[in-house]
This record gives sequence, structure tokens and C-alpha cells, in this order.
Amino acid sequence: MLGDTLLLTPLLAKLRASYPTAEILLTASPVTAPLYQKQPYGVKALAYDPRNHRSLRALFQLRGFDLAIVPGDNRYSWLARALGARWVAGFAGDRPASKNWLMDQLTPYPDTPATWGEMAAALIDGPPPAPYMTEDWPTPDCRPFALPTQPYCVLHVGASTVLKLWNPEKWRALAEFLTKCGLQIVWSGGPGEQCVVDEIDPDKKHLSLAGQLDLAQLWHLLAHARLLVCPDTGAAHLGRIVGTPTVTLFGPGSPVLCGAGEFWKNSPYRAVTVANFPCRDQHVFFRRTIVWVRRCGRNQRECTTPGACMDGIQVADVRRAIEELGVRE
Repeated sequence: MLGDTLLLTPLLAKLRASYPTAEILLTASPVTAPLYQKQPYGVKALAYDPRNHRSLRALFQLRGFDLAIVPGDNRYSWLARALGARWVAGFAGDRPASKNWLMDQLTPYPDTPATWGEMAAALIDGPPPAPYMTEDWPTPDCRPFALPTQPYCVLHVGASTVLKLWNPEKWRALAEFLTKCGLQIVWSGGPGEQCVVDEIDPDKKHLSLAGQLDLAQLWHLLAHARLLVCPDTGAAHLGRIVGTPTVTLFGPGSPVLCGAGEFWKNSPYRAVTVANFPCRDQHVFFRRTIVWVRRCGRNQRECTTPGACMDGIQVADVRRAIEELGVRE
């Protein structure tokens, strides 16, 4: 849930602008919550895991909210009511209908393309939030670890699904190009993703920190990097938060929903994808139908051409995006 949580930043910015003296709380997974340690936009993150009764008990000690916003699955409106929320707002159209019974405000998805964060920000009235600046989010503390001593780039090769993984040969070619640009290569990935790095770099030519860093440490790694290249995954959104020049590879996902939009327009960012890929043909997001959305949520069993949308992304396309961000041989 890292990416989905970070993409709600426009909503946090708008809430703070609209309610400058309000106490604003955000539920986040225990893994993600430490990123909010220094309370960006004055927002306090509460570590919440629906499977952990202790984190639920901590929420119940804070009952009596004036407003609860449920941007995704409306079943959490039942939790909001249990916490004494006076008004519960979210998006219309969730299924089954019982999820919507306790909602006070049901806002339809927009008819025109927008990023997910800007859609979420529209759940409250008022002008759009000011574009993001890196100083809006103070750097969280982290446990010490050794950073590379020479200029480096981070190639985060893991993803939430194998259908978002890029071809190992292409990663190797990209690493060779960036090495010629004078950058040290640092492989990155989440827990259990060292095997992805091993397939790409079996001879261990480059440093790998895959599976070794928590998210606060990953923040610091990205903050000192000259470049981040990764699939459409949580690390890509963290790169924008940190302000690291970021190139994101979109296969099944939507570069519109997860793109920069107006809020992230000051962030050095490029999306690389194959436009109008034939099987990126689904129009569903959080179980709602949106006519302008083109994405693919199929799993490995349902996908008839696994990896084809990622394989369509060429090294030359990624190099071009990197060069547009100012990195050249």
C-alpha cells in the first residue's frame, strides 16, 4: 500500500490548507507510517493493520472525528462510524452496495482524466492544493547504513507483481549506459526481491541493497541518488516525494492515474510506456468503472501474454527519458 498511500499527498495538502488548525490523522500500514514521522502538512500517521487487534484498539482511543475520508474501499466507512465520525466522505459506485450504507457523501469519479491524488483531493471542497515542494515533507530519521561514496543511481527492479518486472537483459543494458554516464549502479528491491537482482546481475558487478533497507532508509538512499529508475511501484512515488529525478516504467498500470498531474509538476519525473497497448483495456479502479481509465488488473493466471506490456518498453525509450532529466554520457 506504499504507493496508494503516498499518492494521497494532494489530499493531505488540501486538507491542511482548508483546515489550518485541525488535527489531521492518517491511517497507514506499519511499514509506511515511519515516513510520516515528522508530520508532513502537520499530519500524524497512525500505524494500522486490520489484522492486528492492537492497532485497532489504538484507533478506538481516538474516537469522535468530525470528518472521515475513505478514498478507496468503502467498507472502511463501517470503521469510521465505529470511531464516532460525524461525516463520512468517499467515492460513489463501490460494490457491493452494502459498503455504501454508512456513507454521508458519495462523490462520483470525474468524467475527465485525472491523477488518483487529485481525484482524492476533490473529495473536499476548495481550490486545488499548491504544487508539491520537497520542503513540504521533512526527512524522516532512519537507522544508519552505508551510502555509496561516489555519484550513483538507484535501479529499483522489484514490483508488486511479476507482471510489472522488466526484462533482465534490458536492465543490464541500462546499467551499462548509466555506468558510462559516470554513475555507480545500486540495485534496489523490497523484501525477498534479491532473487530478481540475482537474475539481472548474476556476477554481482554492482552493489545490491535489495531487501536490506526499510522505507526510511530507502528515502535516504533515494535522496542522495542522481537518478531513480523503477517499474510502476511504491518506490516511484517515494522518488517524487524525495525529489529525486525519477523514470517510471508503466506496463499494466496507468501513467495517467499515477502520473504527475498539477500537484507533482515541479518534480523531475518521466513516465515511459507503450501507448494504447492492446490488453491495457480495463476501465475499473477500486471496483468502480471509469470510462477514461485504461489499465490492466489481471493476475498471472488471467494474463495471456505475461510481461508483453513491459517487454514493449525499449532501453532507448528509457535512455531518452533519462537524458531529458539531464543525465547523459
